Amino acid sequence: MSHTPGVPTDQSSTGSARQQGIAAAITEVSERASVLIREEIELAKTEITEKTTRLAKGALVAVVAGVFFFTALFFVLIGCAWLLYYELPIGNDFTYFWGFFAMAVILVVLGAIAGLLAAKAVKSSSPPMPTMAIEEAHKIRQTVSSAPDTDTDLGRGRIDGTTLDS
Repeated sequence: MSHTPGVPTDQSSTGSARQQGIAAAITEVSERASVLIREEIELAKTEITEKTTRLAKGALVAVVAGVFFFTALFFVLIGCAWLLYYELPIGNDFTYFWGFFAMAVILVVLGAIAGLLAAKAVKSSSPPMPTMAIEEAHKIRQTVSSAPDTDTDLGRGRIDGTTLDS
């Protein structure tokens, strides 16, 4: 039987209990990491949904503003048509164009208000990126990276300070 340095030759109950404890710890770490990853994914989904909804609302208000401005343009053109009719030497009895211009002004004001609201909504929302989830991932990474070295450092191929040959 060959003797490996650092490993006891007899299989005592304490060695077996230690191995079971290590296995239980590894299982617990795996389960917690899995739960943590699932929670981070849910956080990212929630953030993206919230930001996308905010952007969609801003876009909808912008479309409404465009409709108001398009309608205002329509009324301005009709008003200009009536004004031209009024100014032409055909006759001076028509004064309908003032109603068209008043309606166009009202629609321009409504369109400006809707446009300002849309701009505010779009500016307040950033691109749909899960910033909170990314920050949490960075914190977790820093916590794991700054953890003190333990007796077992399998990630670097070392056990109890002895380098393992690959």
